[in-house]
Amino acid sequence: MRHFWVVPVVFVALLIPVVVLAGGGGGFDGVVSSIESRYHVRATRIPFMGLVSMVARRATHEGVGDMHIAEIENFSAPVDGDELNRMVEEKLGAGWERMIRETSRKGKEQTLIFVHPEGERMGMFVVNLDGSEMDVVQVSVDPRHLNDQIGSYEHRRSQADGDGDESN
Repeated sequence: MRHFWVVPVVFVALLIPVVVLAGGGGGFDGVVSSIESRYHVRATRIPFMGLVSMVARRATHEGVGDMHIAEIENFSAPVDGDELNRMVEEKLGAGWERMIRETSRKGKEQTLIFVHPEGERMGMFVVNLDGSEMDVVQVSVDPRHLNDQIGSYEHRRSQADGDGDESN
């Protein structure tokens, strides 16, 4: 009876590797792992992303942060857009909503953009296949800062546009 405590300890010790291995099944890492497995490719995760993410957050005054980036070069496998979309939706899980899906006729160019509310912030997840390169990006943005930045690039009318009012 004195060794009864060994059973729960052994159970937990055996359970930890299972949880760790299964934990990679969702979110950014889950999507990247699924793409690697399905298309027999190897993704390069950008080193020091934690540091880059911290610098981006400071430089954008909390506008952008929590970045994750993976790049797959020499991507030559044919991609079924429906299958890729299902795979990403499944691995991202509940709460993510596809905002954009664009596929070229031959399927060599595909873009998926998903969004997810994060309180006052918004999570964005992008999968972009452009010929032989695929990029997977996850980022958290503050929509107010994003709107301010977009507004700073607003096109101004010129006199050639007809009314002569440049203050648009």
